[in-house]
Amino acid sequence: MLKSLATLWPYMKRYRGGLARGIGALVTKDLLAAAQPIVIGWGVDSLTHGFKLRIVMQFAAALVGLSLLKGVFQYWMRVIIIGISRDIEFDLRNDLFGSLVRLSQDFYSRFRTGDIMARSTNDLNAVRMMLGPGVMYCSETMLMLVLAAGVMLHTDPRLTLLALSPAPLVSVAVILFGRRIHTRFEQIQKMFSDISSKVQENLSGVRVIRAYAQESAEVRQFEALNQDYIRENIGLAKIQGMFMPLLQALIGVTFLLVLWGGGRQLLQHRISLGSFVMFNTYMGMLIWPMIAFGWVVNLMQRGTASLNRINEILHEQPSIRRPAVENLVDAEAVGSDIRFTDVKVNFGTRAALDNLNLTIREGETVAIVGQTGSGKSTLVNLIPRLLDVTGGSVEIGRTDVRRLDPERLRDQIGFVPQETFLFSATLAENIAWGVPDASKEQITWAARVAGLASDIEGFPNGLGTMLGERGLTLSGGQKQRTAIARAILRNPRILILDDALSSVDTITEEKILAELAAVMRDRTTILISHRVSTVQNADRIVVLSHGKVVESGTHLELQALGGYYADLYQKQLLEEELETI
Repeated sequence: MLKSLATLWPYMKRYRGGLARGIGALVTKDLLAAAQPIVIGWGVDSLTHGFKLRIVMQFAAALVGLSLLKGVFQYWMRVIIIGISRDIEFDLRNDLFGSLVRLSQDFYSRFRTGDIMARSTNDLNAVRMMLGPGVMYCSETMLMLVLAAGVMLHTDPRLTLLALSPAPLVSVAVILFGRRIHTRFEQIQKMFSDISSKVQENLSGVRVIRAYAQESAEVRQFEALNQDYIRENIGLAKIQGMFMPLLQALIGVTFLLVLWGGGRQLLQHRISLGSFVMFNTYMGMLIWPMIAFGWVVNLMQRGTASLNRINEILHEQPSIRRPAVENLVDAEAVGSDIRFTDVKVNFGTRAALDNLNLTIREGETVAIVGQTGSGKSTLVNLIPRLLDVTGGSVEIGRTDVRRLDPERLRDQIGFVPQETFLFSATLAENIAWGVPDASKEQITWAARVAGLASDIEGFPNGLGTMLGERGLTLSGGQKQRTAIARAILRNPRILILDDALSSVDTITEEKILAELAAVMRDRTTILISHRVSTVQNADRIVVLSHGKVVESGTHLELQALGGYYADLYQKQLLEEELETI
């Protein structure tokens, strides 16, 4: 538990001044509260010597004053400590999100989106409750117990020991029930992650669900997950339902012991009536702290269970990191020629690339073709270090990419991946994403080069048109062209188009390639496509098969070679002829 809580020390240290003020208010409030039974005891003892209105008014005024002061410090205690817990939650959420955006792709293959969302919301809230109410009531309970026990021991040690005799039973109950609450809550949080993942997957894939008429089946699966979640929560409620009454029963036993022992001593004149009333007042004051102690144990167990889940993300290290300062080379200072030397990339036991060697000269346009699964996307993902090689090296400007800062390296690259992703923002904001200071003229130019100009004229608000989630309001071709506009607006030295024209027709493709020709002329460009029409004008065409380069040359050279590319060209020519019939 202490190892898990170590994550929070830097955050608490950051607010140590505020915490000191909050604890100071808490201590003052408890001291004032602890003084009240003493004043009551003195008041009762004074009345045993005869009723005097002046004395009664003095003690009443003292009690009212103590209560008012206690209320003021209690207010500031809550405002400061609960406020700091909110501040720490704010910082922790920012750091958690910062960790998520820095982690490499392999992390997201191991953690589901719904699970990450659950940790970022539900678990984070449990940690805040532990830091705010948990810490506050735990400190208040322990201090109040110490103050009350100290005064009681000073007044009558034997009666105090009698009153505190059930304390070991309380400790045993807290330990036993605390462990069960912790284990059960961890399981509940995992189930909540499963539910979140299920909702996220269904919302993302709602079109597929409707297309296959699987609404009822998905509802049944969600209901099963929900039933398991409810069952575990009911189990937790049963544990808590046993824990709280047990504490209250022990408190009741304590009261009986004080009434029995104190009553006997009062009758034997061994303690005064005021002391007996004071004892009972302290016992009444300890009822809430002892009940709160059970609630605090519950909060602490929930919080540490959630913190363990958050720590899994915070302690996760990205597999692709910034190199050490002594090995760092400025990405802007290197060229844009690319060299793959004996490159191997393994996914488990499968080799995606196997001893691949390829050189792309600066300013050259190279097209890559090959069957599905031949390693094309894996190859281009190595250039911006979205993946790292298992063996061999990738060099840009004769510098190993592992010596470049990944962020600075990616600033030099315009990358349009196979799966186009657009944000829930305007079309202009999506095109200018990554170039926040882009002017409207620059955005319009990029849209025109990407073949979006005519489409924009038909949109209700032009470039200001809001796109739905993941660009839901656009067609597949419009999404791809928006992604192309986004890439070229960055004015990159290296442009990578990974099957970026697969969703547009051949006429639109010709127009886009004609506009891109001027852009590609001044930079190193890599085109991946299954269409010969897309790649035939490239300076060089490379054919991949099973992670290796099997053919390389111009369009005419590969036709003459009579290999995979020639077969692909003949098949696509035949398809075009059949379409015209």
